[in-house]
Amino acid sequence: MTNPIVKDAKHRMGKSVETYREEIAKIRTGKATTALLDGIKVDYYGSPTPLNQVANLTVLDAHTLAITPWDKSMIQEIDKAIQSADLGLNPINDGTNIKVPIPPLTEERRKELVKLVKKYAEDAKIAVRNVRRDANEHLKKAEKNKEISEDERDDLLDEVQKITDEHIKEIDEITGLKEKEILEV
Repeated sequence: MTNPIVKDAKHRMGKSVETYREEIAKIRTGKATTALLDGIKVDYYGSPTPLNQVANLTVLDAHTLAITPWDKSMIQEIDKAIQSADLGLNPINDGTNIKVPIPPLTEERRKELVKLVKKYAEDAKIAVRNVRRDANEHLKKAEKNKEISEDERDDLLDEVQKITDEHIKEIDEITGLKEKEILEV
């Protein structure tokens, strides 16, 4: 049976990796993906609503997204929300649908995006290491309070380290794939 402290640490580290994965999904790679629009909120009758809850989002081709609002009166609001999201996208509104061309990235912009991905990766690794530190402190406290033996503590500390290494490796793999995706022309 897994120790609850170790189980909690593994769960929290997994959450850190998942948050990182969601964060970098929003980074533009020059290819059309609906994830680019995930953070956009539209003023839907006075309340900020995620874009995917007021319209159908589809990928037309490698460089174009299509947005079909369920309520045609929302077209102006959606257009405005995309432009004000500061993603460098210029939607084309034909009155019933919105097309969003994804401009190709310059070499300089690609390098900036790779730096941003690496910064997010480092933040995710720090989060994982903070979880490790918390788990280690809890295990040492449990041993001090005679809840676990010294040998158990050492085994559990090793297990926490192994879980930490797995999550750090996963972050590195995700980072490598995203870098490759950004740098491909």
